[in-house]
Amino acid sequence: MNINITINGDPHSLTSRMNLNALLQYLDIKQGKVAVEHNREIVAKTTYEDVYITDGDTLEIVHFIGGG
Repeated sequence: MNINITINGDPHSLTSRMNLNALLQYLDIKQGKVAVEHNREIVAKTTYEDVYITDGDTLEIVHFIGGG
């Protein structure tokens, strides 16, 4: 069963169902300085475990980078 999703405008295919925490780990993205929009709604970090990715979902993942 493939789950086809879009991340930052690019198509991706997952082979299993996962929540946002698992997806970020799968993509090797650290949660510390990241914001996630799931189907046009910003997701609170405290709910990443509860939000599951389903076929057709669209995600925007933004990394915050400090600098000066």
